[in-house]
Amino acid sequence: MKVLIVGGSGYVGTHMARHLLEQGHQVAIASRRGAGPLEGVRYVAADAARDEGLHEAARGHDALIYLVGIIRERGDQTFRQAHVEGVRHSLAAAKSAGIRRFVHMSALGTARGTGSRYYETKAEGEELVQASGLDWTILRPSLIFGQGDEFFGGILKGLVTAPVPFIPQIGDGSFVFRPVWVGDVAMAFEQALRRPATIHCSYNLVGPKEYTFRELLLLVRDTLGFRKPLLPIPLALMDFVVPLISSLPFSPITLDQYRQLKMGNTADPVYVRQAFFLQERSLEVELPGILTAKRLVSA
Repeated sequence: MKVLIVGGSGYVGTHMARHLLEQGHQVAIASRRGAGPLEGVRYVAADAARDEGLHEAARGHDALIYLVGIIRERGDQTFRQAHVEGVRHSLAAAKSAGIRRFVHMSALGTARGTGSRYYETKAEGEELVQASGLDWTILRPSLIFGQGDEFFGGILKGLVTAPVPFIPQIGDGSFVFRPVWVGDVAMAFEQALRRPATIHCSYNLVGPKEYTFRELLLLVRDTLGFRKPLLPIPLALMDFVVPLISSLPFSPITLDQYRQLKMGNTADPVYVRQAFFLQERSLEVELPGILTAKRLVSA
């Protein structure tokens, strides 16, 4: 199958393109840079948010995978551009190129009325996909872990290694997560392309084990060999401080990320296990490599 990945030059896209190649697919990646590290992949310059070069990139493909997503707004890179306008333009490009198969990456927790701009725009993007008339599948991963990730290798590592004598913990740290390995994410997308039963279905893509936020901090701390204690920061104080520092360039967490963390991020794995065959690699196995790897930046 000839597959175009829109937004595939970053962390998840690189893992996914490599897996698609291994499964015998022909892969092209459309990104603003139009370049990348993988041999055997055709890179094309296109900007989904601005609808530049996308129609040309889509021609000659059998399927389109939409991966564009950001967790922090920077400059002209906004949630609306990435999660709504980019989706709208990619759907139009797929239709103009005669592509019927459209596999869309959303996010676990996506819903209207959450108060999170990230989730709100992801929900709007899902609605566009569902109303497109194409043969769509939507996958909603939880926190994705793997070499090059931003949450474990960036945010949590940053909290643990910050030059202070303690590790800040949000509230009592009881918020629950079920992170999923990036390799399983890639496998689920590839299998969705080949399985007609997944058409017009949405799946919560989660890993084999639940962790509280406190357990994740301790796991990262112990893997890095630190001994600093965790210091619970009362939610009342966090609710006051985070909005004040959220817009600052050096802020370790944005208001939107803070709201998402307090909601937790988990789901029953039974449904996705019935639809896909996944390895369900554990976080404990992958974490040492994640914490020493360089992070990949999307473009």
